Amino acid sequence: MKLAVGLGNPGKKYERTRHNVGFEVIDRVSDQLGIPLDQSKFKGIFGTTRTAQGKMTLLKPMTFMNLSGESIGQLAKYYDIPPEDILVIYDDLDLEPGTIRLRSKGGHGGHNGIRSTMDHLDSKNFNRIRIGIGRPEPGKTVTDHVLGRFSPDDRTAVDGAIRQAADAVESWLTNDFTLVMNDFNKKP
Repeated sequence: MKLAVGLGNPGKKYERTRHNVGFEVIDRVSDQLGIPLDQSKFKGIFGTTRTAQGKMTLLKPMTFMNLSGESIGQLAKYYDIPPEDILVIYDDLDLEPGTIRLRSKGGHGGHNGIRSTMDHLDSKNFNRIRIGIGRPEPGKTVTDHVLGRFSPDDRTAVDGAIRQAADAVESWLTNDFTLVMNDFNKKP
């Protein structure tokens, strides 16, 4: 089984904020693959489908960002999913809006959702898709930036990145992550 997780914060207050781009990718993959997010357990909402290539589960942790690993760890443990079969999608301050980067492992880079995921999986060897949200403007805090909404121009760029990230998740269903990474990291 493969597990694709989008990080974000639950609740209407946080919809379409920079910190919730991971949720938006999972919603898009859910629509593209027809996987309803209709189950509530493991401190999250999720859906599972079986394909010729195997099972795919989509998860949106309903904890706040800093506790995302609790949900991911519980689901992974229950279904015995190794870290190498997990893909986490999240926002990244160090990438320009509209940019995506795929990695097969690494550190947390200061992202508390990734730090929590690493702690609860006891591993840093899980796949990632980082979606650029850019740095805060001078005088604005990181917290205000990540919990804020995109400008119209940035929103257009990020919508394109969300489509690309969803396509990468779909490609991962049938391909090795290294192939997906090589393909999608080349795209502009």
